[in-house]
Amino acid sequence: MSRLRADQLSLRLRGRTVLRSVSADFAPGTLTVILGPNGAGKSSLLACLAGLVHTESGGVTLGGTSVLDMSASRRARHIGLLTQNADIHWDIDVRALVALGRLPHQGRWGRSAADEAAIDRAIARSDCVALIHRRARQLSGGEQARVLLARVLAGEPDWLLADEPLANLDPAHQLGAMACLRAVADSGIGVVLVLHDLTQAARIADSIVMLHEGEVTAAGTPAEVLTPDLLARVFAIRAHVGADEAGHPLITPLARIV
Repeated sequence: MSRLRADQLSLRLRGRTVLRSVSADFAPGTLTVILGPNGAGKSSLLACLAGLVHTESGGVTLGGTSVLDMSASRRARHIGLLTQNADIHWDIDVRALVALGRLPHQGRWGRSAADEAAIDRAIARSDCVALIHRRARQLSGGEQARVLLARVLAGEPDWLLADEPLANLDPAHQLGAMACLRAVADSGIGVVLVLHDLTQAARIADSIVMLHEGEVTAAGTPAEVLTPDLLARVFAIRAHVGADEAGHPLITPLARIV
C-alpha cells in the first residue's frame, strides 16, 4: 500500500488561515492520531488528506499522485472518510446503509459475493450485528456512530480517516471502537484519527501529529509528544503523565495555566 503525505499545506477558510505549511507523512499499517486544542486545524487537515479541500499552497499525495487529481470514485476506493457528526439521511435498515460503502467497488450488475462478504465483515468488526434489521434513523447517536464506521469499513479502503470516531459512544463501545481501529491498522490499512482524549490517543496511537494554531508543533511517538512541557505549551494545562495499574498510559489534566 502507498504512503499518504501532506507537503507544506496552507489553507484559508472564511478569511482565516487554518493551516500554515503543514507537512506530515503517514505510513500504511500504522495508526496516527492528530491532536490539538479547539481551532488548531485538525478537521481541516483531515479534509485535506481526504482530497475534499483545495489548499492555498502545498498538496497531499497518495503513492506520489495528488489526491486532487484522482477521480472521486478512485479516491473513494482508496480513502474512506468518517466525518464528525455525520447525519443519516435515509430511513433504511442498517445493513442497507452499511452496503452503501461498497458503491465505489460495485459493477453494473450490482453487489457481488465479495461485496456481500465485505459488508458482513464490516458489520461484525464494528459490533453492529445486533442492529442489522433495525431502521438506521431510529438508532441512538452511539449506535449510529458504529453503523457509520461500518459503512466506511465496508469499502475496504487502503486508508481510513476518522474525525472524532469515539464521540457519542459509551465507555464500553469506545473501547470496542478503539480495538476495531487498532485491528484495522494491524491488518495493513493506514488509519488517521482526530481525537480529543489525550489518554485514548496515548494508548492507541503509533504516532501523533500535534497541531497548534494551524502549525505542526510536534510529531512522533506518544512518549515523545505527550510530555508535560508540550501539553502546557499547546493546551495551556498542567498535566500528570503516568500509567495506570496495568501499565497503560494515563494523562490527567490537573489545572489550567492562566
